[in-house]
Amino acid sequence: MAEEVDVVVIGLGPGGEDAAGRLAEAGLSVVAVESRLVGGECPYYACVPTKMMVRAAGLLAEGGRIPGMAGEASVHPDWAPVAARIRDEATGGWDDKAAADRLTGKGARLVRGHGRVTGPREVTVDGQVFQARRGIVLNTGTSPAAPPVDGLAGTPYWTNREAVQATEPPASLLVLGGGVVGVEMAQVFSRFGSRVTIVEHGDRLLANEEPESSALLRDVFEREGIGVRTGVAATGVAYENGEFTLRLGDEGIVGDRLLVATGRRSNLKGLGLDAVGLDENARGISVDGHMRAADGVWAIGDITGMGAFTHVSMYQAAIAVRDILGEEGPPAVYRAVPRVTFTDPEIGSVGLTEAQAREQNLPVCTSVSPIPDSTRGWIHKTGNDGLVKLVENTEWGTLVGATAAGPSGGEVLGFLAVAVHTETPTASLREMIYAYPTFHRAIEPALTALAR
Repeated sequence: MAEEVDVVVIGLGPGGEDAAGRLAEAGLSVVAVESRLVGGECPYYACVPTKMMVRAAGLLAEGGRIPGMAGEASVHPDWAPVAARIRDEATGGWDDKAAADRLTGKGARLVRGHGRVTGPREVTVDGQVFQARRGIVLNTGTSPAAPPVDGLAGTPYWTNREAVQATEPPASLLVLGGGVVGVEMAQVFSRFGSRVTIVEHGDRLLANEEPESSALLRDVFEREGIGVRTGVAATGVAYENGEFTLRLGDEGIVGDRLLVATGRRSNLKGLGLDAVGLDENARGISVDGHMRAADGVWAIGDITGMGAFTHVSMYQAAIAVRDILGEEGPPAVYRAVPRVTFTDPEIGSVGLTEAQAREQNLPVCTSVSPIPDSTRGWIHKTGNDGLVKLVENTEWGTLVGATAAGPSGGEVLGFLAVAVHTETPTASLREMIYAYPTFHRAIEPALTALAR
């Protein structure tokens, strides 16, 4: 016999946990299903612990910048407090009791196990069947994906999950993949003494960002001693005597650890999506502006393909909850999705890159303002690498994309995200007063250049 409830939420990443809690607080009977940790990847293996690592590595870098600026300093890396902070403050030893208690405290019922859709508005969890009167919310997220490189399978390579659980930095680290995870981890471990080499199949780091950002980061990495190999493919992996050998054609490079950071795959296999007319072999689930994927089915988070970010998942959760409760609200709008790569320099971006705008056949004008040319950048001196890039639709006279790279680039991005989201005319942005001397003041000359 199926147990009747109002809503079943499968997958309790940030969006799923938030949706389940909101619906329960609204008075619905909610079953929240999770086979791993309540809270998902972000608090245990991604956003939170990795930014603790970035913060610690940044302190080391700042200490190294004291000579010539403020006296003398001697910096000695120690990974122990970083590992302890991740274990004790961020993850509770990778225990989700606090998150589970928070969820059940809102009135949701937590069911541990693998949830599978077995019929319209029906979910089965390890033999227990739930019939959802209002429907099902899917938030199953993504998992690290390993490329089909000969010899890789079966070796003790790292993904982000193993990297954040490291109790000490390796003497040498090979990083396969030059995306966000790869570049963040490369710089962190390099600053803690690891000899690091990044291998990227594409022609540049951070392929989804502006080429100016890629070149900036590569220049900084090479100055810091991080090896960057782009435009080369890994053809094989060997692991012997505690050491990895990564084959790059006829060449081999060696490291104590190998971090595979080549992307992620949606967790759709085994979810039973065919029972509601969806394809679990697809790369993701298509949704409308109210997160509806099928009759009585809503999908949120990474699996929707609208940005694998916690903030997107939370945004979508609020929209899905409103729809389930029958409340009025605007549909999802994605023209100003912000994203930040937490390297040093920090790279914040919003909206379209220049290439993406041109692919959409938009009439585009761009400008770049170097951070060192700004007064604040000049004052900052060491560690002032960065730039502001603006992408304007000349027909509309508004920004459709922007990048803020440099010290606190993710914070400077806030201004640009508002401009893109609200479609503020660039003429109006030029009329504003920008505080002096700030990093965000570098936006002003970029706006001026657009008008020329």
